[in-house]
Parts: sequence; structure tokens; C-alpha cells
Amino acid sequence: MNIIDMTATELSAAIRAGQTTAVEATEAMLARIEEQDKIYNCYVTVDKEGALVQAKEVQVKIEAGELTGPLAGVPVAIKDNMCTEGMLTTCSSKILGNFVPTYTAEAVLNLKKAGAVILGKTNMDEFAMGSTTETSAYGVTRNPWNTEHVPGGSSGGSAAAVAAEECYYALGSDTGGSIRQPASYCGMVGMKPTYGTVSRYGLIAYGSSLDQIGPLTKDVTDCAAVLEAIASHDEKDSTSVERQDTDFTSALVDDVKGMRIGIPNDYFGDGLDEEVRAAVLKAAEELERKGAVVERFDLSLVEYAIPTYYTIAAAEASSNLERFDGIKYGYRTKDYNGLHNMYKKSRSEGFGEEVKRRIMLGSFVLSSGYYDAYYLKALRVKALIKKAFDEAFAKYDVILGPVAPTTAPKLGSSLSDPIKMYLGDIYTIAVNLAGLPGISLPCGIDKNGLPIGLQLIGDCFQEKKLIQTAYAYEQVRGKFGLAAHGAEREQRGQNTAEQEGQCNE
Repeated sequence: MNIIDMTATELSAAIRAGQTTAVEATEAMLARIEEQDKIYNCYVTVDKEGALVQAKEVQVKIEAGELTGPLAGVPVAIKDNMCTEGMLTTCSSKILGNFVPTYTAEAVLNLKKAGAVILGKTNMDEFAMGSTTETSAYGVTRNPWNTEHVPGGSSGGSAAAVAAEECYYALGSDTGGSIRQPASYCGMVGMKPTYGTVSRYGLIAYGSSLDQIGPLTKDVTDCAAVLEAIASHDEKDSTSVERQDTDFTSALVDDVKGMRIGIPNDYFGDGLDEEVRAAVLKAAEELERKGAVVERFDLSLVEYAIPTYYTIAAAEASSNLERFDGIKYGYRTKDYNGLHNMYKKSRSEGFGEEVKRRIMLGSFVLSSGYYDAYYLKALRVKALIKKAFDEAFAKYDVILGPVAPTTAPKLGSSLSDPIKMYLGDIYTIAVNLAGLPGISLPCGIDKNGLPIGLQLIGDCFQEKKLIQTAYAYEQVRGKFGLAAHGAEREQRGQNTAEQEGQCNE
């Protein structure tokens, strides 16, 4: 097998067996980025020299038997809101265009301990605010399945990089679906763990009570391996949870017999594309055929999730982003008159439109006279949403539904209507509000040749049930086509029907 087409765990096994080296894999990825990233724009920063140095060091440790894990020697991409010592970290914003951290995020450090080779930093919606990776100060990222379409967001650069095979896996962050939705749009596996499972230390905050780092991978096996590597208790993060059950690869079992799966009627109402509906329900039937007990049920309060999420997230963003003022680090306007004028001009020139919109909304809902009416009410509804999920998980092991109402929209179609973009998060944001784990994996292709995503949601700290269910479905579905992306599919003369046939093998 061509090393580019391998999964992360397959590559690591090949390196440990002496069939290839970390240096060869890194060189292959760097050549791939050089060749095609001008089309997709997945990366903000590529650390070519640093990656090759890391690869040589890791290879020595693998040969010495010091690194034996399933990710040793495997090149990875990191979303550009995770601090990396000595490497530009911008959050895809002009205001952090010159920011080079002096420390590394805990999740990234955990990957380095596992022997990962960091290729660079991926493009994203500015400060993770967006669902399409079109709000970046570094230009839009394009979906490798069809370059006229968005890759999703805000972790669109990470998802697109894996889909375009410009890295073997990537880290993203999920505040309201920002791992799972781009995974769905790009035909990847993406997982948002239970809040507190992965340290947020070094993650530049958007919504502190909602943000969580997670993996974007080619398959469920890689997802489990990456999550196992990055999950850890961290005293530097006050929300970090000490867990003893982070051996996630032990859940890679092809067995769902007796598993209770609930399908919320609320997720299959108006606004859901018919092809998405059919593909997701077909996946549910496959799991039922394997012995799972599948039932429909009503999950209340879904309609309130979007206003609740955007009230809380915007409030936290307005607080978190006040530190970017042009004084200590980041962009500072050149022409100003006095301190307050410098603040205003630096922030006006440094932040993009979507970030400004959310800061203003957050400042409004926290202001005197509106705090009780909006922010406190949103917190009460958040508690009710968590209670509704608690009641559901008293009956079901896993909740199954779509990731997004449609497949990837065309570039420009969502950005022109922010409300439409916000509504695209309807199936993902409740998971963040309740602090739950969720996983997205591909379950089909629509008539335009774009991937359709299946979402599985679990109770707190039940990632293993999600991984087991997803893995069992993956065995039925078969290998999902990775190399046959838009531009390459045209070059090879393959049509959509052939690709769909490959996915269903």
C-alpha cells in the first residue's frame, strides 16, 4: 500500500516493522502539501524544517524501542488555536498575525510524547467563530471532495487536510460542533470528547465552558488511538477531569448486540435534506440488523438549543477576547491618538466581521438590564437541556442522528446569511451545552458526490460506547473512499457512482 493512503495506525505499524520510516512519511506529506495545498488552503503555517528534525529524532527513538505506541512517527496537523512553542499561532486572525507562543498546549505535548511529528498549523474560522472556514484572515479553505464547497468549520482546515491526505490525522476543537460538522462535510471521523477529558491548557479560548479538543481521523481505529493519546488530567486546567477509563482502543469491538439506540424525532423534522435523512436511517437499520435495539423517541428543548448556545458562547467570547488589545501581544494599529483610541483601532482593524458580531452580542447579553433576561435565562435552559439528555440516557446507550441538515454548502452561500449558518449547528450544539461526547463518521454520499455524516451521542464519560458503536457500523459500511476526492476523482476518470460503490463494499 502507498504510505500516503495508510491510516495513522497502519503507518505507525509499518514504521515499527521497518517497512518505512517517520522521515519518509513526513517527506511524503510535505511534498503533498507543496503540491496541492495552494488549491485547498488547509494550512496557515507549515514547519518543513522542524517537522523533518522531529521525524529524525522520533525515528531514532522508535529504532531504540523507546517509542512503541500506535502513533509513533506519524505526521499530524494542529488547528491554529492551539499554542505551539516557537511556532506561529494565529487563530486565523489578523490580531494574532505575529503571535509566537512560549509554551505548548497540553494536548499537543501529549501527542509529542506519543511520537507524533507536527507538520504545521491548519486554517480555521477566525477564533473558531464560524461553520465554514470562510471567516479566516488567511483565505477560505476548500473541500477536497469538491473545491466549490466549504469544508465546514471551524476546524475546516484540519478536516480538509486529512481528507486531502496532507496529514494522517489532525487535532481540532469543538465549541458547538466544530469537529463533528467538518468531519461530516469532508468524509472523516471526528470526535468531541466529554468536557474535561482533554486539557484546554494552551487552547486559545472561544467559549470556555463549551470548548473541547478532539481528533479528526480517517477511521474509528485512528480516532480511538488519538483520543487515548491526548486524554489526560492536567492541573493547569481547572476543568480537567481525572479519569481511569481512557483506554479507548479497548472499545474497538465489532458487537452492538443488545445496545439500546435512540433516534430523536426532533432531529428528523423540517429542514433535513432527504438524502441525509435516508442515509442516516439506513445506518440505523444496519446497526439494528447487527443486534442493536433501535427506537424513536422525543428529545425535548431542541428548538431552544441554538439561541441558548449563541447567547452563552457569545457572552464567554466577549470576555475571553477582551485580552486582545494591542498592548501585550498581537496586532497594534500604527496610527492612534491616546490609549483608548489605540484599543479601539487595534481591535477594529484586527478582528474580522464575524468575531466583532459575536463580541457585540456577548457584550449586550452581559450588560446591565439584559443579563437576567438573556444570559441567566440561557444558563437555565442549558440545565434543562442537560436534564433532557439525562432522561434519554436512562433509556438508551447511544443517541443516533444526523450531524448537519445538509451536505457541504457551496462557498459563499452560508456566509451571506449568518442566521442560516447558525441554524446549520442545530444537531451538534446541544452536545456541547450538556458537556457530552459525540462522534461523526461518514455513512454515505449524496447525488453531488459529497459525504453524508452520521452522529452518535453518548452520556458523559461514555466515549467507549460511541467508539464501539461507530466501529461496528464501520465494519458493515466498509472502507470509505479517501483518495477519490474531487479534483483527483476527475483526473482518474471516476464518477460518483463508482465512488459510492466503493463506499458500500
